[in-house]
Amino acid sequence: MFKTVLIDTHEHLPDEKDRLGNRLIIGDKGDKSNDWTFLFSHYLDSDMLSAGMSANDYKRFFSPGIDPLEKWKILEPIWQRIKHTGFAQAVRITIKELYGIDELSEHTVIQLQKAYKSMIAPGFYKKIIQQKANIESCQVNGYPIHKSEMPDFLLSDFWVDSLITDVGNNEYAKAANIKPASLTDWHRVIDWWFNKYGKYVVAIKISLAYSRNIDFLSIPAEVAEPVFNEIIGGKVVSAEDNKKLEDHLFWYVVGQATKLDLPVKMHLGYHAQWNGKNDQMQLSAVRNNPADACRLCDESKDTRFIFLHIGYPYYEEMLAVAKQYANATIDMCWSWIINPVAAKDFLKKFIVTVPSNKILVFGGDLKPVECVLGHSIIARNGISKALAELVEENYISLNEALALVEPLLNGNAREIFRLEEKRKLLKNLDWNRI
Repeated sequence: MFKTVLIDTHEHLPDEKDRLGNRLIIGDKGDKSNDWTFLFSHYLDSDMLSAGMSANDYKRFFSPGIDPLEKWKILEPIWQRIKHTGFAQAVRITIKELYGIDELSEHTVIQLQKAYKSMIAPGFYKKIIQQKANIESCQVNGYPIHKSEMPDFLLSDFWVDSLITDVGNNEYAKAANIKPASLTDWHRVIDWWFNKYGKYVVAIKISLAYSRNIDFLSIPAEVAEPVFNEIIGGKVVSAEDNKKLEDHLFWYVVGQATKLDLPVKMHLGYHAQWNGKNDQMQLSAVRNNPADACRLCDESKDTRFIFLHIGYPYYEEMLAVAKQYANATIDMCWSWIINPVAAKDFLKKFIVTVPSNKILVFGGDLKPVECVLGHSIIARNGISKALAELVEENYISLNEALALVEPLLNGNAREIFRLEEKRKLLKNLDWNRI
């Protein structure tokens, strides 16, 4: 299992150049420091708050210029409460595998800080991802395009949310040199982005399930246009009318992706911190996602939908979606650290329920590249356990389990995203010349 190359289908990594030296202070509000605490800054920081860390301690822990030992004293009482979660295990495994530190403590935190700094040098992304984690390539969700200096290694999604929710004379319109005065003009803005970048990205990404139900209806242009005109004229529209416009633009954007045979990645399930807030989740909306996913698949049979994060915690329902619809694929990205046991059980159930070509088994969904290693080890262990349990319980044979390893870890991703073709196209790409 650990000798088989893995393809990573979802990350939020900044480019390597932005991690070198002290050029990047990372956080939703630029509030995370470039020291050992950065390893805790994406997802594990949510557990820290949930376990009772105060807002003031949280701010101090991630602030630059504070001594590592002082930061450890802030973390120590919380650490004992969170160290067993999947978020924490990814960090603990990373610290052990990258830096040779078995336990985080006041005796090792200085060593960790030195090791963290020494690791960040030119080439450290490939050292961690390819050499340590045996990951061939990553698909990165940047905003709106991840224009990496390593485009065939850090492949880009096209994050299209703002083309659906943020109409007007904004950065998208200005890039296209179009001043939108009508809905048709906004369609031209969308067309420009797809014409310019469509062949260079691996998929489009839609994360609107954080802010609304994914019950996107097919709304004709003549119904959406009056709403667009009111918004462009500076008027405030009702939530009902705004939904009509968003629904129309969703299907226009999805239609453009479908014409280019680009998969449509859709966030489903559990909510991470959003705009720096932790205590929020509309679980009723999350619960409705599987049923709404069915409607999306019904509405556009030619669109290849990829539903992310197994829809956790409603993953049993997502098995039904993937089993029923030929245009539905499930991506297990993030799920291995949300709940490693549930992720293992989901994969085990998936294999005996759904055709095995309809699943993608790993995406770290992380900003710190270091923690991709820890997350990938959790995933590999979980995949191994799922297959081993199916063999032990006589659902599949050992030979059948072994035959599933390559497709699960890399084969499905190669086929779904046409990666051989994409990587050839991207190999010598200079984003600045497009």
